[in-house]
Amino acid sequence: MTTETRTTSLLDRYAEQAGLDAIEQLRQLAGLLTGLKVVHVNSTRRGGGVAEILEALVPLQQELGMDTSWEVIEGTEDFFSCTKSFHNALQGKRLDISRGLLCEYEEVNAANAERLRPVLEAADIVFIHDPQPAPLLTHCPDRRGKWIWRCHIDLSHPYRPVWKFVRRFLLGYDASVFSLDAFAQPMPHSVYLIPPSIDPLSEKNQPLEPEVVQRVLEEFGVDPERPLLLQVSRFDRFKDPLGVIQAYRLAKDFIPSLQLILAGGTAADDPEGETVLNDVREAAEGDPDIHVLSSGHYSDRTINALQTGADIVLQKSLREGFGLTVTEAMWKGKPVIGGNTGGIRLQLVNHRTGFLVDTPEGAAMRIRYLLTEPDRIAQIGQTAKELVRHNFLITRHLREYLTLMVALTHGNEDRIELG
Repeated sequence: MTTETRTTSLLDRYAEQAGLDAIEQLRQLAGLLTGLKVVHVNSTRRGGGVAEILEALVPLQQELGMDTSWEVIEGTEDFFSCTKSFHNALQGKRLDISRGLLCEYEEVNAANAERLRPVLEAADIVFIHDPQPAPLLTHCPDRRGKWIWRCHIDLSHPYRPVWKFVRRFLLGYDASVFSLDAFAQPMPHSVYLIPPSIDPLSEKNQPLEPEVVQRVLEEFGVDPERPLLLQVSRFDRFKDPLGVIQAYRLAKDFIPSLQLILAGGTAADDPEGETVLNDVREAAEGDPDIHVLSSGHYSDRTINALQTGADIVLQKSLREGFGLTVTEAMWKGKPVIGGNTGGIRLQLVNHRTGFLVDTPEGAAMRIRYLLTEPDRIAQIGQTAKELVRHNFLITRHLREYLTLMVALTHGNEDRIELG
């Protein structure tokens, strides 16, 4: 590869944020994986952090010389009702799932396996993301490569009957990957810990001109001169949007000029989203300073503008696999008030990169504190951005995936030499 080509490559565009050494390390690791057929499988092309990560990871793996593809399984309404129940139960909710839904889950995976089998069995590495496509391995008896189950959700306290059902489809995998040590469950194969990441070059995370930010705020009826709270997340009960509204109202008693935006959406594999959205709209009704934006109202650029224009960002989750919206806000230099749970704990260091809270009252107290201490807002925001730069960019994520693939494909060698 010539110098001229390398300076114009996709990967080199990340050097400004991650450093030249990090980019060269990626190339060295990838030298051991050139030509490998890698397949990622998940349940939706749009909506949620998994899809956002794959949008960045797949092209980067392709540029590094791997034959990487991204497949999405197709499902019925009952299938996604079942997997949404899985999601809730694996994050601790006691749920009894009907035999009919469980049968639909298995039948839909069998049908997807029939369609995807040629690709999956020919692959050297297969990443299966989350429970939705987990049974695919059982339908690929002639697979030649290594299979990895990548769990993005909080499995720290799963409802055991549901976990037992899902786990039986995972026993034949070669490895599992969890976001945090607290989420990892005992498995009959190697377990790896790899936190998620954001793409600093995506439309959602690139710097915006101030006039662009102001135009977006005004478009949604937000006064740029008044303090603004923001939560960006799917309309999911575990994201606690109703608790955010309660915290806003408690803080507004002391700061009457306060405004709140709840920007969310529904993923294709989440049938509960519309119900939660309707509950949020009902709770916000009659308050002109609460702005509820559903997925039909915004683009990634709009979310970028909202995060950039907010004074404080919240992610008051009750359960959270990681919380990429926390990372995004920190990357924009914003203090974040987050739920004291899951991967949010990995990102928010109290009083340094944000605040962890357990209740709406705690969130309201932190809101009041920050809005009366503007210097602390700037200081916390800058510290938060540097934490993301060193720990949660896509280049770090890619390096750890490459390391995992090297371990699985060269694990029997006594010595591995990086070129």
